[in-house]
Amino acid sequence: MMNKMLKSILCAILVSLSVNSAAALRQYTAKVENSDWQLKDETRLQCTLSHKLPGYGEAMFSSFASKQLNMEFELDMLRLPKSYGVAAVYSVPPKWMPGQVQRTIADMTIRKQYNGDLPEQAAWTMLSELEKGFWPTIYYQDWYNQYDKVAVGLNASNFAVPYTQFAECVANLLPYSFQDIAYTVLNYQFNNTKLTKYSQKRLAMIGEYLKEDTDLELVLLDGYTDSYGGREINKQISVRRAVEIKAFFSSMGVAPERIEITGHGERRHVSSNANESTRAKNRRVVIRMSKP
Repeated sequence: MMNKMLKSILCAILVSLSVNSAAALRQYTAKVENSDWQLKDETRLQCTLSHKLPGYGEAMFSSFASKQLNMEFELDMLRLPKSYGVAAVYSVPPKWMPGQVQRTIADMTIRKQYNGDLPEQAAWTMLSELEKGFWPTIYYQDWYNQYDKVAVGLNASNFAVPYTQFAECVANLLPYSFQDIAYTVLNYQFNNTKLTKYSQKRLAMIGEYLKEDTDLELVLLDGYTDSYGGREINKQISVRRAVEIKAFFSSMGVAPERIEITGHGERRHVSSNANESTRAKNRRVVIRMSKP
């Protein structure tokens, strides 16, 4: 009887060991000598710091032109998630940092058929941990193999120089986005085609943007005047104002055939013509831009 019990216990132990040994942690991390950080999309509109993950995909930190400083992290996977779940993101000390402990950074939501991503705070934390030599690592249950867990590590080797370049690129981003200038109203001084000082600044902003991104699908320019002067003369002035803006856009690299102009003269007032301060709002060119 005792022998049967011992055999039963031994069998249970062997089964347990067999099950535990079947579970595996698949790790995807660049080797120290192959750790490759690169600055991509180095423009005044977007900066991207990229890190290749052999056999897995690519990790990317990106910042975009905007009124507010921003940052996001994207895990571009060769095999997209097959189900929904949550991944744990830790800052892991490499083996040459004895005595250091790993720290929790954030949880990453896994969405079916989408790359993984993290918002601004978590992305900045990962970058600062990399700067200190730690390896941000993402752990999750494999969605293709129920017995496996996956660890995706970002190797901090060879990080410092590309990160400095990335930080400089981010500091040089335009302080506004396409959405901030896609609809713009330019106002003019009385009885001529000279812009007000504020509108000159707005046009300069658009010019700075177009130097970096000329990939516009369509630009609509609508010119207007106040009701002072002859109707036909006002029509000509409204066209001339729009034509000058078109010439400016063309000089910035926008294909002329993508720019449409319309002169409305003194039609479609947006303000009263009773006095100078109100009718000044009617002397305008409305710019509407769209991208693919």
